[in-house]
Amino acid sequence: MRYTLRANLMLLGAALAWGSTFVPCKIAAASLGTFFFNGLRFLLGGLFVLAMAGRRLRGLSRREVGGGALAGFVLFAGAAFQQAGLAFTTAGKAGFITGLYVVLVPLLLTLFWRQRSGWNAWVASLLASVGLFLLSAGGRLSLAPGDGLVLVSAALYGLHVILIGQWVGRMEPLRLAAMQYLACGLYSLALGLTLESPSWEALRPVWWTVLYTAVFSVVVGYTLQMLGQRDAPPTVAAVILSLESVFAALFGGLFLGERLAPAQWVGGGLMLVGMVLAQVPVRRPAGLRPSSRPAYTKSPAQRTPE
Repeated sequence: MRYTLRANLMLLGAALAWGSTFVPCKIAAASLGTFFFNGLRFLLGGLFVLAMAGRRLRGLSRREVGGGALAGFVLFAGAAFQQAGLAFTTAGKAGFITGLYVVLVPLLLTLFWRQRSGWNAWVASLLASVGLFLLSAGGRLSLAPGDGLVLVSAALYGLHVILIGQWVGRMEPLRLAAMQYLACGLYSLALGLTLESPSWEALRPVWWTVLYTAVFSVVVGYTLQMLGQRDAPPTVAAVILSLESVFAALFGGLFLGERLAPAQWVGGGLMLVGMVLAQVPVRRPAGLRPSSRPAYTKSPAQRTPE
């Protein structure tokens, strides 16, 4: 129970950190190119994590480098689609649509990893999805041009949650984190310098958005996700992480004047119910393979390099 509570709090902290960054990301989208902005913030975040890792970088394995490169590519693609969509939709709606990965995670696990979740995880995912629908469009099927791009990012983020759940129990979290941030930053910056026309003059008034998102989205958010997923199954993690949409709406209302309709408040309540339901222990039918729990749960200080 202690490890479960700690994991849930870490994942909730990640959702809060991510939700708070939708506003600066939208502000940056008006001035900076998508790839250039993501390249700067992920590289900066990766350097922060390298400094945090310190001596833990010793014994860096080939598997950690390869895993970081692949996870970084999925993260790069998801962040690129999300940032591109933010230029054509509201910060709150983008946060809600991004959270749709909550229902994609158990589906992908069942189809491609043959890992079946309990009934409560499915019901929790469906409740969260209905909540996301109410939150994203107030119960109406009116979508902005950027919503489709953000929806693609939701699928990629769902894949990222699954990959981290598969690997974090077998690799040192901070080393894996640093590798994926640096890889994502390099992919993004390479395309930004090639396809976009970055201007340092355009960066000057919004430099704080790069710093803020590097610290809270990259270092705090993704690192808490990685640490939390050591003790939380991917489906449960997805339900909790989807609450970033609620926090995105709250911050969008506070700083951008975006207001929620009554149906959207109901949607937020359904998401909270889904988060609680996902925590209920259930007995799975015999013969089904449950979602795997990471086998590597020691603290970083107790781990030995591979």
